[in-house]
Amino acid sequence: MSNLLDSELILNPNGSIYHLNLLPEQVAETIITVGDPDRVDNVSKYFDRLDCKVQKREFVTHTGWIGNKRLTVISTGIGTGNIDIVVNELDALFNIDLKQKAIKEKLTQLQFIRIGTSGCLKKEIPINSFLVSEFAVGMDNLLSYYDFKRNAAEKNLKQTLRQFLKSRETKINKIPYVFAANKTLLNQLGKDFLSGITLTCPGFYGPQGRQLRASNKEANLLDHFAAFNQENYQYKKHNWQITNFEMETAGIYGMANLLGHQALSFNALLANRASGEFSKTPKKTVNQLIEKVLEKIV
Repeated sequence: MSNLLDSELILNPNGSIYHLNLLPEQVAETIITVGDPDRVDNVSKYFDRLDCKVQKREFVTHTGWIGNKRLTVISTGIGTGNIDIVVNELDALFNIDLKQKAIKEKLTQLQFIRIGTSGCLKKEIPINSFLVSEFAVGMDNLLSYYDFKRNAAEKNLKQTLRQFLKSRETKINKIPYVFAANKTLLNQLGKDFLSGITLTCPGFYGPQGRQLRASNKEANLLDHFAAFNQENYQYKKHNWQITNFEMETAGIYGMANLLGHQALSFNALLANRASGEFSKTPKKTVNQLIEKVLEKIV
């Protein structure tokens, strides 16, 4: 393959990658993603030592060590548009020779582990619970710009969900993409967590069924997704239901899969939309999830 053009792989004057402002040696192969830049400190405070701290725009990066395990934690900001930037640029740091602007022959597989917040769709799941996303349904169009392959479970879930929504005569007529969590990471880190299907929404208000002054196209958006349960989707004796929704997971799963990396998303369920409750201790809950995930990683 010919070298990449300067307009395709943009670098800063110091040779760092454009948006993240990072050099290859400043990133570990295990990467924890958080949406909120302030949450980076909440993760890295558990590190035994730090190698570097870098910030540009909403992207805050800390790299350091817990024992013999090197870790990077980076804030993505909100939404899959930012995920497109973060995953592509982190991949480039490892798998593209930045000086020659050429893809390396030997590629490095990264681990992306999301620690984020989420809303719950099931009344029976209490707030302040922790959930791992076994599948993620992307309601945005990020992956429509890429060429990718789906496995049988992903195809089955997408088709079944689309047919289910059509049967309810909703105004939702498209399910853009579905990706599964990496099985290796899920088996290594996901034990002792609730699991489910996570809906990744391209916004916080209308796309998540909230209505302030602007009128929503679909009045009962969340009710439709909450009604999709194990009676509707059974694949190889595994019964699934859409349990929660947020704004990054499907993008992370999709981009990681596309580039040959591993990805897993952990969710602190701070709101229960079915019961109308919101956590009274959101910071405590998130910190507990951080501690639990870091313990699993190291």
